[in-house]
Amino acid sequence: MDTEKKTTDFSGKWKMKSSENFEDLLKALGVNVFLRKIAVRAASSPAVEITQQDESLSIKTSTSVRTTHVSFTVGQSFNETTVDGRPCTSCPKWETNSKISCEQTVQKGDGPRTAWTRELTNGGVLILTMTAGDVVCTRVYERE
Repeated sequence: MDTEKKTTDFSGKWKMKSSENFEDLLKALGVNVFLRKIAVRAASSPAVEITQQDESLSIKTSTSVRTTHVSFTVGQSFNETTVDGRPCTSCPKWETNSKISCEQTVQKGDGPRTAWTRELTNGGVLILTMTAGDVVCTRVYERE
């Protein structure tokens, strides 16, 4: 019997198909209206590239305004920034063999609790959820 857990490979170049509640998420984080408008426009067609080696992922997200890059190993906490730029400690874990969930703890200051999940569906669609307090933003990607 094979007891080794088979993890999903998130590797690839992804393009966004849909986005719900992104501006509401930024509003919940206290981002001012001017910056929200810029962010929503810039993030309307992000290019996402994920490379994965076993439990280690590297995610590069490029928009017309900025490029972010985050690398982490599932099961190990790491430092990153929240969507609104606050430094935080993130703790990614496998929720299922095809879904990574991650709670974020802000390093200083306050604000709503933030978290994200990334899930690869059986149909090969990548679903990213970002949460701020009780606001959930859902972004759906397909491979290029």
